[in-house]
Amino acid sequence: MDRQTVIAFILIGIIVVLWLYITTPPPQPVSEKKQVDTTLVDKKNQKDETKKEETTPPAGDTLSSGLFQNKNQQEKVIVVETEKSIIELSTRGANLRKVFLKEFNNWYDTEKPAAERKPTFVQLINYSKGGTYDISFVSSEGKKINTSDLIFSSDKATSFYLVSPKDSLSISFTFEISAGKFIKKVYSFYGDKYNINTSIELSGMNDLISNNTYDLVWSNGIRFVENNSVDEANYSNASVFYGDEQVIVDASGIGEKVANDFNGRIDWIAVRNKYFASIIIPDNPSDVEGAYIEGYRIAAPNSGVKEFYEARLIVPFKNESYEKKNFNLYIGPIEYHILQSYNRNLQKIVDFGSFFGLKFIVRPIAEFVLLPLFNFLHTFIPNYGIVIIVFSLIIKIVLYPLTKKSMQSMKKMQLLQPKINEIKEKYKEDPQKMNKETMKLYSTYGINPAGGCFPILLQMPIFIALWGLFQAAIELRNQPFFWWITDLSRPDVILDLGFSLPLFGVQQISGLALLMGITTFVQQKMSVKDPKQQALIYMMPVMLTLLFMTFPSGLNLYYFMFNVFSIAQQYYINHTHSDMVLEPVKDPSKSKGFMARLMEAAEQQAKTQQKKKGR
Repeated sequence: MDRQTVIAFILIGIIVVLWLYITTPPPQPVSEKKQVDTTLVDKKNQKDETKKEETTPPAGDTLSSGLFQNKNQQEKVIVVETEKSIIELSTRGANLRKVFLKEFNNWYDTEKPAAERKPTFVQLINYSKGGTYDISFVSSEGKKINTSDLIFSSDKATSFYLVSPKDSLSISFTFEISAGKFIKKVYSFYGDKYNINTSIELSGMNDLISNNTYDLVWSNGIRFVENNSVDEANYSNASVFYGDEQVIVDASGIGEKVANDFNGRIDWIAVRNKYFASIIIPDNPSDVEGAYIEGYRIAAPNSGVKEFYEARLIVPFKNESYEKKNFNLYIGPIEYHILQSYNRNLQKIVDFGSFFGLKFIVRPIAEFVLLPLFNFLHTFIPNYGIVIIVFSLIIKIVLYPLTKKSMQSMKKMQLLQPKINEIKEKYKEDPQKMNKETMKLYSTYGINPAGGCFPILLQMPIFIALWGLFQAAIELRNQPFFWWITDLSRPDVILDLGFSLPLFGVQQISGLALLMGITTFVQQKMSVKDPKQQALIYMMPVMLTLLFMTFPSGLNLYYFMFNVFSIAQQYYINHTHSDMVLEPVKDPSKSKGFMARLMEAAEQQAKTQQKKKGR
């Protein structure tokens, strides 16, 4: 997680703990006695990246002379357009040169007036930095060979092909060494899919490849395509599905280089940015004997950040005269139902957040409850802003029993407070007796002093899962709501400050963050009556408003509407339970619950102290 998200959870946690501490009278004592500011990448730099991209450190693979050298021959480009993508292929390396996704426009398109917009598709390949989808091996002469600079020949004479949704197209590229000795890559495109079937054919290479292996390499990661490169870097990484689980390799510090080796069955390897991924999937995982991933993070212009990853599949070479291996190459959106449709656990790449080790709780809630509900609502509500509003209402209704129980428990504690104060005054010289009588009072009226805490704590995994869902949901990317909210995946800016606030990194004012802060204040004002908590009424809304200034407008819209519904709910509960009175329970000893155990513990402690005094 980025620094602001960490700060958000730490401060929210502190505020919640402080609030719970203040609102819950604890048992009296028995004796006297503890990553970079978010900045926006300049729009012009993002646009220019399709023409000119940063150079990266040179790769370690080199070409030997003789058999594997023809890089001075003329390069030919072939364009394939499907319903989903526009793919540029080059005979240099038989590589993917560019991949445009037709259903996803660049972020800066939404900043233009509607009448002036000419949508431009996102492009994901860092081709100018070198190879992308290469074969690498050590020759029998001990030279490192990489096909990225070899010029292949193609079986297609035409430079453009349009593949209709129900059709497919195969293009083969061959690098011929001599008669009967060649390297061949075959790409098969489908009109209605993001994936590309590929095959690697090696003929007569048994006396040219040493070490009995070759690598299938995805080089230079995947292009950053969002306006906030720091935020995008926080979601960028490489990963491998290995041993029935996803293992992530992530460079998190400027100048940091990370590398990992994996031995054994590999189901897939992937590189990703915030919303898009490239995944190499062996048709038969047993055809692969390992993987290697390395990556690094560098500073970019305008206080930005870039990350680059190289992912290698290590493929055994059986030293036969002809060998063929098949791989599926997915280049597309990190969209759950699309990835799941491949039945290879690709959906594991969807990031719902780890959140301090709570992934085992948060992910199932987001994956199997919240996301299906969210997508279901969108099937009949076309505007995602309206979906979020309805979604927040449903969540509020589902959580109503817990919220009601919490509010009622706190109301009872407020009514009981005068009696507690009487006990404190009466037994101020005898802490043990004060504890015993306080616990007895709780038991008499059947009140759990922590009753207001537990319902709130039970809701926390849901709130964290919602946080992760809306932070990285590609469904919200470039989706407008109304008026000034043109993209639910980005902050809704109504004012540019021209400077950055310390600690929070706030440079712009978000309208929805302000509304969220105002409604938080109103809600606190309605629910907090204790004079000791007045500081909390003002502190919490201000802190949350500053923290939420840089968050996606979809996330802020959710919390704003959740607050609105909470205010309505608070008003209803306050007016329907205004006549609540305390009544002793009929038989306090019948149910030996939490309060009874606390009282017994207090009595036991008092007896122990008395024994010590009598010695």
